Amino acid sequence: MATHQHHLHAGDDLRSAAKAQLTEAGEQWTGMREAVFDALAGFDRPASAYDIAEAVSKAQGRRVAANSVYRILDLFVTSNLAMRVESANAYVANAHPGCLHDCIFLICDKCGQTKHIDDDHLADGVRAAAEKSGFAPTRPVIEVRGTCESCTA
Repeated sequence: MATHQHHLHAGDDLRSAAKAQLTEAGEQWTGMREAVFDALAGFDRPASAYDIAEAVSKAQGRRVAANSVYRILDLFVTSNLAMRVESANAYVANAHPGCLHDCIFLICDKCGQTKHIDDDHLADGVRAAAEKSGFAPTRPVIEVRGTCESCTA
């Protein structure tokens, strides 16, 4: 499997890397954006905008609308701070926001755990097949559904 190496961030280091990536893209790192990012990063599996809105509402002691969260999540995806799991309409924080690559998700149908892997060879093949068909791919997302190692044991 062709892969590339990245520095995976976690906790405060992940928040700092995300903030740096967003500001480098010319966007502001606001209190609400930080709260949404922290909530997203706090989930151990893909989270919907409603899950995130509920977590932020609870943390801030006031209601936060899912529509506001959706707008911020769209910005995060565009800025490579988050990745969208299309089939679940859910999001995961990107543990290496400084590295731009195509998304390959392994999604467990039993527990919902989602693992993100990188395989440049596979992603490049998908891009090449699309281009050969006259299609200009923007961002391929590959999702593989099945059973994770924990659930098969």
